Amino acid sequence: MFLTYVELWRTYWECVSRPYTVLICSLSAALYYLWGRKCQTPALICGEGFSAFLHKHCPAVAETFSPTPWCWGGRLQTLVCALLKSRPSVNYRNELIRTVDGGQISLDWVDNRASVTYPESSTRPTVLILPGLTGNSQQSYVLHAIHQATRRGYRCVVFNNRGLGGEELLTPVTYCAASISDLDRVVCHVKGLYPHAPVLGAGVSMGGMILLNYLGRKRTESGLVAGITISTAWDAMKSSDSLEEPLNWLLFNKYLTNGLCRSVTRHRKILEKVVDVEHVLKAQTVREFDERFTTLLFGYKSCVEYYRDASPAKKLPTTTVPILCLNATDDPFSPQRAFPVSIVQGLPNVALLLTAHGGHIAFLQGLFPRGEGYMERLLGQFVEAVFENPTDIKEACGLNEDEQSE
Repeated sequence: MFLTYVELWRTYWECVSRPYTVLICSLSAALYYLWGRKCQTPALICGEGFSAFLHKHCPAVAETFSPTPWCWGGRLQTLVCALLKSRPSVNYRNELIRTVDGGQISLDWVDNRASVTYPESSTRPTVLILPGLTGNSQQSYVLHAIHQATRRGYRCVVFNNRGLGGEELLTPVTYCAASISDLDRVVCHVKGLYPHAPVLGAGVSMGGMILLNYLGRKRTESGLVAGITISTAWDAMKSSDSLEEPLNWLLFNKYLTNGLCRSVTRHRKILEKVVDVEHVLKAQTVREFDERFTTLLFGYKSCVEYYRDASPAKKLPTTTVPILCLNATDDPFSPQRAFPVSIVQGLPNVALLLTAHGGHIAFLQGLFPRGEGYMERLLGQFVEAVFENPTDIKEACGLNEDEQSE
């Protein structure tokens, strides 16, 4: 009788559990399939010479990018990165420099005097970092970039845009993605201090737009040996359209607009001389803010004209230094339809590295993505590749000594 009950129970359990087993197996198979599709090797778009150089000196370009398993989608990657990313400790030396128009720029230096690789300050390579729209030297991505550079023996300097980084505005002029005058002033200052030290520009988001616009306009007189950009918006109008989609507006656009308005409020006393501050503070989107503030400050007839001038894609053909650009195809700030793939395909000195996932300034990996991720690793490898192989990278990009700024 006991065996009969056991057999009956076993039969009953098998009948009941079979649907659940099938369901669990099906879900596991589906998740495995989806995860397999998420884990892809980035697409590298560039000339053969530059491609060979990057594969040799920057192995990250050929490795499979596996995003954080529970953090799928560009929006979630972007949000989680802002919430979880660690903030390495960095001790800055601040320097304030004046501009021709009487303005003030704040530079935060990490001199790295303990560098074993480059003990001489006069020849120690310098990484010039340009943060994003409302960012400064305290952003987590800046702190991680500095750790990548300094542990390799290099010096870093962060270019804080006017009015950011805790500094006061001395003139009613701020900054925008199309204006390169302040960056030109910073590069000249850095090169003046260390004329024999190579300088590489690293721009993040809007910082990347400014850097690319600068390289495109200055050409052989940029003073930089190379550039790297992360999550750059290639077409400002298309980026605005993307950020104004309902969910993106709620998650990102509103936050950015509020940050811009807070900056105006902080410098209200001097800015109300040139704009209607109350009207500016009613902006609900970044585009509205630019229409009411940026276009007026920088003399554009319309926001469309400003966005056209700020978009860096069409300026790439006039750049004369090696440039590596990292973007994710699911970046809500920089939509895939704006990527300058056809332009880059015809250029020997520009490489576009595209991941299927990664969001905006995120590229998170690992189950608990607080520390170093894909973009930090790529930046460190590229910086080292440029500084340690100056002749090789020029040859790889088809650049002669007189075609690249020193």
